[in-house]
Amino acid sequence: MSEIHLQIDGKKVEAKEGMTVLEAARSADIFIPTLCHHEKLEPFGACRICTVEVEVRGRTKLVVSCVYPVEENLVVRTRSEKIDRIRKTLLELMLAHAPDSEQLQDLAGEYGADKDRFEKEASFCIHCGLCVRYCAEVKKKNAVGFVDRGIRKEISFIPEIASKECNSCKECFSLCPTSYLQAAFVLTEALAFPRASSQTALKK
Repeated sequence: MSEIHLQIDGKKVEAKEGMTVLEAARSADIFIPTLCHHEKLEPFGACRICTVEVEVRGRTKLVVSCVYPVEENLVVRTRSEKIDRIRKTLLELMLAHAPDSEQLQDLAGEYGADKDRFEKEASFCIHCGLCVRYCAEVKKKNAVGFVDRGIRKEISFIPEIASKECNSCKECFSLCPTSYLQAAFVLTEALAFPRASSQTALKK
């Protein structure tokens, strides 16, 4: 596998062919924030918080670093007025859904995001897809999935599968940047498979 030479924030970086800009940055200890990325999962590019600016043959554009492949002589900027403004707005939109998320609050402090800028939409889910993808790609169970589309899209447990698989697993819970997932599971457990829920309580 051939080496690719690029520049990130003025630093010369060597990357392997096939790597993404995010992977190259991390290999050089250059921080790019992420919310939907996980090293065990296929890149998803949902949250867009890892957006960076790249320059290719004199032309500049904004790209999502977790899915954008490295290329020879690529110039990357991970921070700029434009990038910070984009991340700030994205965070403000996500904070409208999950204002109490510690992970979002930490990033909001870094980028000066106002959690009260947009009207609250208390879904508590930012659609990062970590739980859905982890369950499908790593655990091969498909116990949780997306339902509906667009602004009505939600995360939902599949009762028939979740009632058998989730109590002994719950590995995806810690991945959730808003802690929504655990609350959603408890609600699903109580409403959709109460018998399994009561049996679990008796075992405790």
